[in-house]
Amino acid sequence: MRVATDSPSASPSPSWRTLLPLVVPSLVVGVVASLVLLGVDELAGLLQDVLWKTLPDALGIGRHSSLWMIVMLTATGLAVGLVVRQVPGHAGPDPATTGLVDRPLPPGVVPGLLLASALALAGGVSLGPENPITAANIALAYWLGRKVAPSAPAALWLSLAAAGTIGALFGTPVAAALILTETFAAQPGPGSLWDRLFGPLVAAGAGGLTAVLIEHPTFDLSLPNHPGARWTDALAALVIAPVAAALGMAAVYAFPYAHRAFNRIGRPVLALTVGGFLLGLLGALGGYLTLFKGLSEVKTLASDPDGWSAGQFALMCGVKTVALVISAACGFRGGRIFPAVFIGVSLGLFAHALVPAVHPTVAVVCGVLGVLLAITRQGWLSLFTAAVLAADPNLLPLLCVAVLPAWLLVTGRPKMQLGEDGKALR
Repeated sequence: MRVATDSPSASPSPSWRTLLPLVVPSLVVGVVASLVLLGVDELAGLLQDVLWKTLPDALGIGRHSSLWMIVMLTATGLAVGLVVRQVPGHAGPDPATTGLVDRPLPPGVVPGLLLASALALAGGVSLGPENPITAANIALAYWLGRKVAPSAPAALWLSLAAAGTIGALFGTPVAAALILTETFAAQPGPGSLWDRLFGPLVAAGAGGLTAVLIEHPTFDLSLPNHPGARWTDALAALVIAPVAAALGMAAVYAFPYAHRAFNRIGRPVLALTVGGFLLGLLGALGGYLTLFKGLSEVKTLASDPDGWSAGQFALMCGVKTVALVISAACGFRGGRIFPAVFIGVSLGLFAHALVPAVHPTVAVVCGVLGVLLAITRQGWLSLFTAAVLAADPNLLPLLCVAVLPAWLLVTGRPKMQLGEDGKALR
C-alpha cells in the first residue's frame, strides 16, 4: 500500500481540539464513499440481471450454458476495452500496477474507471469492486478536500476515503482500522496510533453504518457450528493454511508472466477481448459459480459443504485461481480480495471432502486465511476476513496459530502487484 505522507517532524501531538474538527469531514467522506460503492454495486447488479437473466431468456438460451458464458465474457472484454480506449484518462493506470490504496488519480479519470468496473462486475469477471471504488473515492475526496481545506495534509483525504470505502465493503470499521494500522505502523507520525486513526475510524464507521442501513451486507457464510477446538483441528489448520498460501503464491508468481503475455498483444481492446474469451472458457469448464466476484457464490458453496465431490471443489478452486490471474493481468479494473475468498473457501471444502474428519468450518477459514495472505499481503485483514466468515470467536486462537507458518511462506516474496517496469513488487 502506497500512501502519500507529509513530514511530521515539526507537528505537535494531536489533542481533542485538533481531533474534533475532523469529525464532520470524516463523516461526510465516509457516507459519500459508501454511497459511491453502493451505487456502483446497484448499477452492476441491475445490468447483471439484464445480461444473465432477461437477455438469455428472451433469446431462448440457457442462462448458465457454456455458450452464453463464453459470449458474455468475450463481449464484456470488448466493452471494457472500448471504455479503456475511449474515455478520458483511459479508466486509470494499468490495474496490474495498482494496490488497494494508492496516490490520488485526476478526478477526470473517475467516471471511466467506475464504468469499466461496473461492466466487469456485471459481466462475470473474477474481480471485486474494492480497488477501483477505493481509487475513485480517494480521487474525489482529495480533489474536493484540497478545494475546501487546502492546508490539510494530503494524506488525510487518502486515509479518510480509503477507510470509508473499506468500512462500507465489510459493513464495519474494523477492517479499515486493521489495514491502516499496518500502514501507520510503517509511517511514524505525531501522536499515538489512536490519535492518527481517529478521523479514519469516524469515516470507516460512517461508511460501514451507511452500508448496513441501506444494504445489510454480511460475510457470515452460515457454516456448520464448530464444536470446539480439538487437536485434529490444530493439525488441519497447520496444514491447510500453508497449502492455501502456497496456492496463492502460485498465482502471484504466474501474474507477471500473464501480464507480459497480454501486453504483447499491444492493444487494450484486443487484450481485454481475448482475456474475456479465456474467462468464458474457464467459466464453461468450472461452472457458473466460478464467475463474478465470488461473494454470493461462496455462500452457495458453504450452504452445502457436502454437495460437491472433492474433484469438483478442486476444479472450481483451480479455475477461479486461473481466472483471477487472467482478470487482473489483461486489464480488467477490479480488486482481488473477493475472488481470493472464493479460492480459499473452495480449497477448504476440497480438504473437507478429501478428509471428512476435517471440520468444514476449520478448513474454510484456514483456506481463506492462507490465500488472502498471499494475494493481499495484509496479515490483519486476512485474519479478520477469515474470522468473520465463520462468526465464531472461538476459532481466533486457531487462526492466530495457523497464520504463522503461512506467513513464513509469503513474507519477503513478490506481491500480486507490478511496478512500472513490469516486475513484481516485494
